[in-house]
Amino acid sequence: SSITMFRCRSLPSTLSKSLTHRLTTNLSTLSSLPSSSSSSRASYSQKTYGNLADEDRIFTNLYGEHDVGVDGAMKRGDWHRTKDIINQGPDWIIDQIKASGLRGRGGAGFPSGLKYSFMPKSNPDGRPSFLVINADESEPATCKDREIMRSDPHKLIEGALIVGHAMRARAAYIYIRGEFWAEANRLEAAVAEAYKKGFIGKNACGTGYNFDVYVHRGAGAYICGEETALINSLEGRIGRPRLKPPFPANFGLYSCPSTVTNVETVSVVPTIIRRTPQWFAGLGRPRNSGTKLFCISGHVNNPCTVEEEMSIPLRQLIEQHAGGVRGGWDNLLAVIPGGSSVPLIPKHVCDDVLMDFDALTSAKSALGTASLIVMDKSTDVVDAVCRLSEFYSHESCGQCSPCRQGTPLLEQLMHEMVEGRCEIEDIDKLWDTTRSIEGRTICALGDAAAWPVQGLIRHFRPEMERRIREYHSENPSVKYQIL
Repeated sequence: SSITMFRCRSLPSTLSKSLTHRLTTNLSTLSSLPSSSSSSRASYSQKTYGNLADEDRIFTNLYGEHDVGVDGAMKRGDWHRTKDIINQGPDWIIDQIKASGLRGRGGAGFPSGLKYSFMPKSNPDGRPSFLVINADESEPATCKDREIMRSDPHKLIEGALIVGHAMRARAAYIYIRGEFWAEANRLEAAVAEAYKKGFIGKNACGTGYNFDVYVHRGAGAYICGEETALINSLEGRIGRPRLKPPFPANFGLYSCPSTVTNVETVSVVPTIIRRTPQWFAGLGRPRNSGTKLFCISGHVNNPCTVEEEMSIPLRQLIEQHAGGVRGGWDNLLAVIPGGSSVPLIPKHVCDDVLMDFDALTSAKSALGTASLIVMDKSTDVVDAVCRLSEFYSHESCGQCSPCRQGTPLLEQLMHEMVEGRCEIEDIDKLWDTTRSIEGRTICALGDAAAWPVQGLIRHFRPEMERRIREYHSENPSVKYQIL
């Protein structure tokens, strides 16, 4: 099929006029707008998803085809009546986010408005509150936040101001992956532009609200993508996760109330408020609202990052935006749908599954960061998962015993499985090892190491057994058992 890539242009004049009308209507209603009526919810079962219209795209410069500076951003609708939004107050902003149904875009999918509402409304002890934005993006195959910072940085900065005000924060710290050198430079330049325009800093946007934005470069550790490890790194400590409680909303950065949130999650908030929560909630299935940046890599004809409607069928996403699977759809073996840390799904599941939180959970996988790794039938799927086990073993901080001891053991066992130098019953021992790690660590790295192996055993056990039998048929005198 022909490759269709939606190249987002500058904001159409009709949309620019409608934005002012929508924002005026939205600001005149000081209570949250309903996400949908009961009758519209009933129609979801007949609705199809995907084919996002250009006027519904949030990231209108995703491919960097236009001016990335503040003047270009303003022409595309950024910083439009930001003062009016802020003047509605923190509680109104939180209510708008809740009504939109926005869920975190960093992997966990927790309702964003609810998460932001956990921040204290006042601090009698005088401690300031902070917004911390996770721009580390170290998940293999994930490159969505990178595109935002490289091509649309002012969406992130404006979003930081609005979200920061909603949680009464004094400043935002953007923790960016150290390897993103060009992106960090671009982001710092955008922050300087925003200060010069008076959008942030003292009396931000003329609202009387003081709000600073700082860009902090990390040192490349995968574990610092976990929120409390990120906070430790920001404070100059070893990047290791903290036990909870206390939670960051009460005791976070510099022992102050803090919320750690994702780049994409923050960046979409200004557009949601301008276009109303109803608009955002009307995209995707219930509980899976809005648009989403999808990263598609692996054995496809046109790897890309694209903005699409939530709940788009996986097959449509690959064929419409990535040019299809190399060798055709029937050559597909499996897809890892949400970054390297989620279980893979085989072709027969990919045929019909939707790309959203609930559908992929039902398929015993997860949306994660919505970063697809496509594998065709030329892939050695056991070896591919083994490579992921090597990665998580290397990136473990070593703080928790199940992870410190379990991830190297998983790596060792997977190497034996690749060669078939084990017994059939050792597959069950491998499964038991993953269950001994999963859910037993301070952070989710243990889960991330276990789930790819679990997905392999769940869907490709016959292939693992075939290798073992083949190895023993070629080496009949060898008796091998994993200890």
